[in-house]
Amino acid sequence: MPESLIQSNPSVMMGKPVVAGTRVTVELILEKLGAGETIDQIIEEHPRLTRQSVLAAVRFGGEALRADVAYPVADPVS
Repeated sequence: MPESLIQSNPSVMMGKPVVAGTRVTVELILEKLGAGETIDQIIEEHPRLTRQSVLAAVRFGGEALRADVAYPVADPVS
């Protein structure tokens, strides 16, 4: 079984999920995509990322939101 592209380690970025072998968080990737950056722009800014690792971050975010937890949103997200 291949090693996961997304990992969490308490000694790396305070345990936030990151792309394996980097300090690039899933959170940062999702924020950049939400702000309109393209995958190619993200890879250009973070050369250790690949298209596959960026897409893995997006999948991870989707899976995390499938949890049986309600996340109240104080302000509407545009």
